[in-house]
Amino acid sequence: MSKLMSVHHLALTVTDVDRSVPWYARVLELEEFTRREDPETGLRKVVLRSPSEGFAVVLVEHQDTERPRFDERRTGLDHVAFKVSSRSELAEWEARLSEYGVVYSPSKGSRTLEGSSVIVFRDPDGIQLEIWADPEA
Repeated sequence: MSKLMSVHHLALTVTDVDRSVPWYARVLELEEFTRREDPETGLRKVVLRSPSEGFAVVLVEHQDTERPRFDERRTGLDHVAFKVSSRSELAEWEARLSEYGVVYSPSKGSRTLEGSSVIVFRDPDGIQLEIWADPEA
């Protein structure tokens, strides 16, 4: 049996794709790749891609679904961590988040993997996101 190669995409349910797409594009530098809207079901999907890294984030809006605010303590998604190659790049991301007015926790050591550093912030729906740097060799 073949081995899994990587994560192809991550799909997140959002309350409003028209609000979330520009936020993800601006803050995370993702580019809109394709969009699908189904008038019968009200389902709206937008695929955003990293221009150079080959991963995608899909934002999905379901119509007429009751969605309480995101809470990582519920079963399901806890958070999404995006990796950068160094602590200096992590510092660049911290400056970027500050520039765009995104509320975040400043870079600090991770309790998950000793020697790693992480910045924690939330998207417009409160989904927890992280920018992560592994221990430097």
